[in-house]
Amino acid sequence: MGTEIRSKHVAVLLGGWSAEREVSLVSGSRIAEALESKGYKVTCIDVQRDLAGLIAALTPHPDVIFNALHGKGGEDGLIQGVLEYLGVPYTHSGVMASAVAMDKALTKRILSTVGMPVADGVIATKEQVLAGHVLPPPYVVKPVDEGSSVGVRIVRENDNFTVLEEDSWVYGRRVLVEKFIPGRELTVGVMGDRALTVTEIVPKTAFYDYEAKYADGGSVHVCPADIPADVAEEAKRLALLAHQVLGCSGVSRTDFRWDDARPGTSGLCFLETNTQPGFTPTSLLPEQAASLGISYADLCAWIVEHARCHA
Repeated sequence: MGTEIRSKHVAVLLGGWSAEREVSLVSGSRIAEALESKGYKVTCIDVQRDLAGLIAALTPHPDVIFNALHGKGGEDGLIQGVLEYLGVPYTHSGVMASAVAMDKALTKRILSTVGMPVADGVIATKEQVLAGHVLPPPYVVKPVDEGSSVGVRIVRENDNFTVLEEDSWVYGRRVLVEKFIPGRELTVGVMGDRALTVTEIVPKTAFYDYEAKYADGGSVHVCPADIPADVAEEAKRLALLAHQVLGCSGVSRTDFRWDDARPGTSGLCFLETNTQPGFTPTSLLPEQAASLGISYADLCAWIVEHARCHA
C-alpha cells in the first residue's frame, strides 16, 4: 500500500487532559514522525483546557487535523464539535459516533438491537457499588466513559469488597457493572469498510489492564489469533457491524471476550468499540495493519487522506 508524497499541512492534536494523556503523547509523536516521513508538513499541538488557545494554534487552518487524543475531551465528541465548528477536515469519527461509542452502556443498548452479543449488566451509582454486591460475583466494574481499561476492576467470589474505595474511584457516579465473561481476549481493527484481522491478547497481569496494554512486555499479541476460522470470521463481521451501526469513520477497534468452552461462535461477547485506537509501540491496530502489509506510515497517511468534516 504505497502513498505518494504530499505537501499537505497536518496538525496533530495530542496530549489533552484525560487519564490517557501519556498514551496520547506517545501516539501523537509517533504519528507526526510517520507523516513527516511521507512528506507531510506536520505541526504538533498539545491540547489544553483552553479553547481560545487551541483556536489560535489552529489559525491559519491546516489542511487536515489528525486527532491523536484519547479519553475524555478527545474521543467523546467534545473536540470533534470544536473541529466541526472550525470547518477543518479531521480524522476518525464525528461528534455523534464519538459520543455514543464513549458511553459503554449506551453502545451496548444500541448494538444489542442489531444482534450484537453483549454481557449482562447494570448501571449502578457509586454509592450502590460501595454498599455491596450489585451482581453475584464474579463481575467486572468499569467506568461508563473511560478507555484503555482505566478504572476497570474484576470482583471475584472470595475477594474482600474494596473494589470501589471511596477515595480511589474518581470516574463519576455512574458505574457499569457487568457479568464476568471467562475465556480469551480478542480484538479486531477496522479500516474503512474492511475488518483487518483478529488478534488474541494474552496479558501477563491478572487481566488486560492499563499496564498490560502499554507497558513493554505487559502482554503477548497473537496476530492472527490461533482460533477457529468461524470464530475469526464472526468476530470480524461483528467488528465491522459495530463500526457501521455506530457511524464510525476511518479506523476503529472492537474488543471481545471469547469463551472457548462454548460451541461454535456462541462464546463471543462484545466489550467495547474504540473510535480512536492507540498508535503507540504496543498498539494493536497498527500491528494488525502491518500483518497485512500496511506500514505504520502508510496507515497514518491513509487516515489523513480519509479525513473529513461530518456535519
